[in-house]
Amino acid sequence: MAKDTKTLKRKAAEVGGWMLAKRIAKSIPYVGTAMTIGLIGHDIKRKGLVKGVLNSGIDAIPFVGLGKNAVEYFTGDFFPDKVKDEKRLPKKEKE
Repeated sequence: MAKDTKTLKRKAAEVGGWMLAKRIAKSIPYVGTAMTIGLIGHDIKRKGLVKGVLNSGIDAIPFVGLGKNAVEYFTGDFFPDKVKDEKRLPKKEKE
């Protein structure tokens, strides 16, 4: 039976991979917050000023936003979109 010994190159690659994974995992909350701040205008347009700001504010909090979005995936929006009005055509004047 041959022993399964790892070469020095293999060990270095594994350690480097773990260090990279830790660094990426630490940056994820900040990336999510930056995306939320970037998309706040879209939320305000869809939901209105107050509901859009509340929705984006909750999403910007790193782990709270993750929990909110996980629940919304199954139940629907906490803050529903505003009702869209049909495009209004100008009224015809009677002659």
